[in-house]
Amino acid sequence: MGYFYLLVLVLFSRSCFFQTTKGLQAYQTQLFLQIRKHLEYPSQLQVLDNYSGSLCDLAATAHMMISCQDNFVTELKIRGDKLANVSGFNGYAIHNKTLSETFSINSLVTTLTRLTSLRVLSLVSLGIWGPLPDKIHRLYSLELLDLSSNFMFGSIPPQISRMVKLQTLTLDGNYFNDTIPDTLDSLSNLSVLSLRGNHLKGQFPSSICRISSLTDIALCHNKLSGELPDFSSLTRLRVLDVRENQFDSQLPVMPRGLVTALLGKNLFSGEIPAQVGILTHLQHLDLSFNHLSGTPASALFDLPNISYLNLASNMLSGSLPEQITCGSKLGFVDISSNKLVGKLPSCLDNTSDKRAVKFGGNCLSIEGHQQHQSSYCKEANTRKTGRKIALLIAIIVGSILLLVILAFGVLFLSRRCFERKTLETQIRKKAVQENPTTGVSPDILANARFISEVMKLGTQGSPVSRLFSLEELEEATNNFDSSMFMGESPAGKLYKGRLENGTYVAIRSLNLLKRYSIQNLKVRLDFFSKLHHPHLVSLLGHCIDGGVQDDPFANKVFLVYEYVPNGNYRMHLSESCPEKVLKWSDRLAILIDVAKAVHFLHTGVIPGVYNNRLKTNNILLDEDRIAKLCDYGMSIILEYNEKLEAKGGGLKSSQRQTLEDDVYNFGFILLESLVGPIVSGKGETFLLNEMASFGSQDGRKRIVDPAVLMTSSQESLSIIVSVTRKCTCPEPSSRPSFEDVLWNLQYAAQVQATADADQKSDSTS
Repeated sequence: MGYFYLLVLVLFSRSCFFQTTKGLQAYQTQLFLQIRKHLEYPSQLQVLDNYSGSLCDLAATAHMMISCQDNFVTELKIRGDKLANVSGFNGYAIHNKTLSETFSINSLVTTLTRLTSLRVLSLVSLGIWGPLPDKIHRLYSLELLDLSSNFMFGSIPPQISRMVKLQTLTLDGNYFNDTIPDTLDSLSNLSVLSLRGNHLKGQFPSSICRISSLTDIALCHNKLSGELPDFSSLTRLRVLDVRENQFDSQLPVMPRGLVTALLGKNLFSGEIPAQVGILTHLQHLDLSFNHLSGTPASALFDLPNISYLNLASNMLSGSLPEQITCGSKLGFVDISSNKLVGKLPSCLDNTSDKRAVKFGGNCLSIEGHQQHQSSYCKEANTRKTGRKIALLIAIIVGSILLLVILAFGVLFLSRRCFERKTLETQIRKKAVQENPTTGVSPDILANARFISEVMKLGTQGSPVSRLFSLEELEEATNNFDSSMFMGESPAGKLYKGRLENGTYVAIRSLNLLKRYSIQNLKVRLDFFSKLHHPHLVSLLGHCIDGGVQDDPFANKVFLVYEYVPNGNYRMHLSESCPEKVLKWSDRLAILIDVAKAVHFLHTGVIPGVYNNRLKTNNILLDEDRIAKLCDYGMSIILEYNEKLEAKGGGLKSSQRQTLEDDVYNFGFILLESLVGPIVSGKGETFLLNEMASFGSQDGRKRIVDPAVLMTSSQESLSIIVSVTRKCTCPEPSSRPSFEDVLWNLQYAAQVQATADADQKSDSTS
């Protein structure tokens, strides 16, 4: 009888499964019929007319491909025949070029967002027109988005930066005519950024240089201007294509791993930097049609991998060294239309079929090769010298006039400045009197003049800390139910809550003595609510309740923070499941995030925030493993309360400073990153007994986490071992600054990225 029931259960389960699968397939088929309707029945989708099977079984063609995983559509690629090559497009439908006037790009995107498992979306040359809707970010699972060769215009929506899984973003051949969003650095997985052939204007956003995963940047054929940033931090960058724009600065610093650099047809000036001569991976270099001057360095022609070198139509002058050598792979050289003089080096004499060389339009001493008279190049150089002298004279005269104007300005403002300075002096004196330990008084914290320029970027216009009612927080936590309890620390109990609008928050409960000044507390909380940094957990607001049942002498204070869902760093270091253990490059990325946050707290605000209780438990990770530091600033919030409690006893200030020194505590975070979580209470003992083991290979194998050993290079590991030793030095004066710590972490990450890239290339070759 039991077997009979088991058989019935199996048959029922299979029936439910098939019904669910059949329903899913029908739903997705309906969505595709809607997409076909939105695209006005392109010929590429005619295969759907009489097709009755599953979309996942549909055979791919040259113009359409659908891929599935577990019956969910994950890839959709459609290529049409409506090429976006209309010169007079003005934002309206064009017959036989775009989709009709009734087409709605908003409706198309809405339908696409219902394919919630879509990872690859490519809709090319389909005549899609209109501004790209903000809701495009709802395609949150996308890893590749290609909308090339359509008729989209306006701005690239900033919300696209919320598509954090994107690895490839291609919007080539459209009519986008606004600036590039400055928020793309949120796309931490992006490797290809291609915006070719649009009408984009404005400057190149420097934030792009913070996307360390980038391998290709293609922004050619636009109207971008200004200067290019330093690209040296993009260690994985292989292709940089910014041809045919209006960049007018000197040439940028480029990363060592660059393979293709196309910067032609701009307004670049100055000399070609010597740094270009050490780009050993460079194969293609195009600097043509700019305003570059000086004599090109010999190293340019002898790069080990260079095959294409175009320096044509600049203002290069002087004589190329006769002993110049050319790289064995150099197949094309163009130095035509410059102001070069003297003899052509033998390796460029064009006598062999090995390489093609163009050198016309100079003043080289070569018979019958369309060269100008030597006077042409001399006159050009003379005019150039004259312009330099005139410019120098103009600068000197302008400087004198400016000094005179400034002198009158100083006299006019001196009285007003004297009064303001007197006021600030009074405030500072009051600060020292009220709070001699930290130097932070309510007046200083409330006075915007004492917030640095870095801080102003994140705080201007920020609201004061929001006041929550106790009823709100009780409702959010189900009356602080034990199921919402997240843990307890010296900083108080922590609960998870959900506000009325659906937002999840973390709520920390504190008991503060009633002698603690509530006004002082409110000003301090207002200060911390204004601290905005991508790697700090934001303080959203607070609630102060006048009575504590167990202690009539205390106030209950609740601090409401943003909720970070993916646990703390220590949990990820001690993960028992091997496939979830963080590899070395991931640990470095998290450490860099935390170091940036602490460096900001030390130097980005005035007064600086120190003693931030740094430990792996206080480093939280979001769903994308972006690190955020919590419990920072608690030393300032709780200091007066602790001072009241410890009256007549407790630690001396020097002891407290040693125990709570941020650099020292960060050293233990580095140590845990190397060896795994240290047993609670044995950190100091472990450090004293085992730190010497890092000096030998055998010692490292014995104590370093195997996940680190298997995924790290020796050089990168040695850098962090050295920094760890310095941070945990018993003598505070011998410890490095956080700026030094951050620099070494970033250097170690670059070394590791290079090692990973070399290992990958070796395995594929």
